[in-house]
Amino acid sequence: MVVVPALRTPEPGAPVHVVGGRPLAGRISVQGSKNVALHLYAAALLVEDSLVLTGTPAILDTEVCARIIDHTGAHVDFSADTFTVAAAGAICPVIHPELGSRVRTTAVLAAAILARTGQVTFPVPGGDAFCARLIDRHLAAMQAAGAEVIISGTSIRARCSPRGVQAFTVDVGTPYGPSLGATVTAMLLGARAPGTTLVTRPSIEPEVTETARFLRERGVGVVFDEDGLHVTGSERVGGGSFAVAGDRIEAATLIMAAAVTSGRVHLDNITMADLPTGLTHSLSGAGIMLTEGSTGGIHAHLEGSLRAVESATAPHPGLPTDTAPQLTALLTQAEGVSQITERVYPQRDTHVEGLRAFGADVSSVGSLIRIRGPVRLRGADAGAADIRAVTALLIAALAAHGSSTIRGTYHLRRGYGHLLDNLATLGAAITTSPGGP
Repeated sequence: MVVVPALRTPEPGAPVHVVGGRPLAGRISVQGSKNVALHLYAAALLVEDSLVLTGTPAILDTEVCARIIDHTGAHVDFSADTFTVAAAGAICPVIHPELGSRVRTTAVLAAAILARTGQVTFPVPGGDAFCARLIDRHLAAMQAAGAEVIISGTSIRARCSPRGVQAFTVDVGTPYGPSLGATVTAMLLGARAPGTTLVTRPSIEPEVTETARFLRERGVGVVFDEDGLHVTGSERVGGGSFAVAGDRIEAATLIMAAAVTSGRVHLDNITMADLPTGLTHSLSGAGIMLTEGSTGGIHAHLEGSLRAVESATAPHPGLPTDTAPQLTALLTQAEGVSQITERVYPQRDTHVEGLRAFGADVSSVGSLIRIRGPVRLRGADAGAADIRAVTALLIAALAAHGSSTIRGTYHLRRGYGHLLDNLATLGAAITTSPGGP
C-alpha cells in the first residue's frame, strides 16, 4: 500500500492572487530536482532491494509516480523529501492508464518495467503539452532491445521473447538534438540486458548523468565516450540510498523573480556548478550578478537596470528550455529588444498570450520570441496550461503594478513543491483562493 498524501486533483477554481511591485529579498533552500527525480523514480523499478531517495521534491508528479510504482506491486513511502521503495519480488507489467497519462516520463517508467519483466503495457504519456512531444525514440529503443511494440489507440504494449531484453544499439538523436528521455529509456533497458548496449548521440543533460551515476553505484557499467553511451547490464541492481540534486530550474525561477522586482536572493542546496553556462550567460548578460555564497549556495542580485539579451535554448550546457518562459517574462523589464530562440522543441510560446494580458510587448513567430522593453506591466487575470508558462505569468505578476490573478495552479504544483510559500517568505504579496499562501 502506498503511503503518500492524498492525491490532489486539478483545481481550476483556486487561482493565485498577487500584488506586484514588492522587491523580494531573503534566503531560500531550493527543492530537489523535479526532472532528475522523475527519472530516478523510473530507475527505482529496476531495483530488487529497498531503495531510499532523499531530497525528492514534494510535487504532484512525485505523488503520481508513487502511485504508478505502487500499482506495479512495489511499496512506496513518500513523506517530506524522502521517497522509499520496497521493491516486490515480482511486479505487475502494467502502468495504470489514468495515472500514466498524467506524467511525461511514462515511457521511461515503462522501459524499466520491460527491462525487469520482459513485457509492459502503458498509456501514451501526458504532462505539459506546449508542443507535440514524440516518443518514437523511446519505442525504437524498446524494439532494438528485442521487444515487439504494438500501439492500439492510446495504449502501447511491448513484449520481448522469453529471453527478455537483449543488448542493442540505438540512436536517440532528433532534428532538435538528443532526446533526454529516450537516452534514459535506453539506459534503463541496457541496465538489465546481458552484454553491452550502445546509445549513439546520447543526451548529457543532468537527468541523464545523474541516472547514470545512480546505476553505476548499483553495479551497472555506464561509460560515456566519443562513440556514445555504453551500458553493461547487470543481473541485479542493488538498493541503498541516493540523494537527488538541487533543482536548477527552480533556482533560475527564484533568481529571475528576485531580479524582476529589483531584489536579491540567496539560494541553498544549489551551486554555481549546477547552473548550465547557457543560463548563467543569459542572466549575467541581463545584468544579474551571480556569486558563490561564503557559506555555500548562490547569491543573486540585479546590478543597475535589466538589459536586453539574445539567447537560444540548447541541450546541456546551453540555456535550458524550461527556463525560457521565465526569461521571457523577466526581459519585459529589460531595456531594448530581446530575442529567445527555441532550439530544443519545434516551438514553445504558450506563455506569450498570457504575458500580453499584462501589457507586455511580446511576439512569437515560429521558434523565435521577441520582447521589447521595458514596459510598465499592469495587473491582469491570466492563465496557462503548462508548468513553466504559469511560472512566467507569476513572474510578470510580481513585476506588475496592481493586483493580478494567475490561473493554472495545478500545473504549478506539478513542478514546484513550495514556490508560492517561498515567494511569500521573500516578501511577495501572494494569496490563494480560498485562504492564504
